[in-house]
Amino acid sequence: MKPACDPRRMRAARQAKRGTELESDGADGGAIKAAMVLAAGFGKRMRPLTDRTPKPLLKLGGRALIDHALDRLAEAGIQRAVVNVHYFADQIETHLRGRKLPQIVISDERQSILETGGGVRKALPHFESQPFIVHNSDTVWSEGARSNIRLLMEAWDAERMAAILLLARRESSIGYEGLGDFHRDASGRLKRRSKGEETPYVFAGVSILKPELFDGIGDEAFSLNVVFDRAIAGNALFGAVLDGTWMHAGTPEALLQAESHLNEGRLRA
Repeated sequence: MKPACDPRRMRAARQAKRGTELESDGADGGAIKAAMVLAAGFGKRMRPLTDRTPKPLLKLGGRALIDHALDRLAEAGIQRAVVNVHYFADQIETHLRGRKLPQIVISDERQSILETGGGVRKALPHFESQPFIVHNSDTVWSEGARSNIRLLMEAWDAERMAAILLLARRESSIGYEGLGDFHRDASGRLKRRSKGEETPYVFAGVSILKPELFDGIGDEAFSLNVVFDRAIAGNALFGAVLDGTWMHAGTPEALLQAESHLNEGRLRA
């Protein structure tokens, strides 16, 4: 004879199962699934390469810069990417037409250039009041042991943070010749450097932002630095340090340096 089932144990098992399902649903519901890729700029520092080609379509390692960004996002599980367009917009739209992942949504800025902050604000309805990733189209890196987009997403804490930036170590970056951007304390909180001061970290062109950071900004065109400064004022701007080598492909010379770095990596492999 089979032993009788204990109703109390059965109820406990069902409750435990429901609790696990709710936990899983909550974790998935809090995951970041959408991103914006900034692709509307003129690429002036990249001239003459950008005289007839938009900067996001310049090639690095045989792939367009924008494809490096979109591939990284897809690998990290991002399902939808909003791409803003202005300069040579038709070329970018044509290039992206065949992409399957992530799903591409075009934010059309042909009528006026809105800068980085204004461009993101125009696209906010696509993010349905949820935090989202912003990715510059000219920022690339060689990965370390793990996906840096995933690293940033796992570091995101919506209770403490209004924004989190992916940071590169200034001294080991390629194509960057500035003094750095931020100091980072032991908790990951950021503050800007003083004028003329050197800092260890530079913004690597990827962030996670809360939509409410854009509330009440009156200007139509503005920089994302306005948003970062709002987060700093609330002690809510944080940074996660990139694992790998960051390449700021912002000039023809920097693009060549990045190409050389990628080729060296292939030879070592």
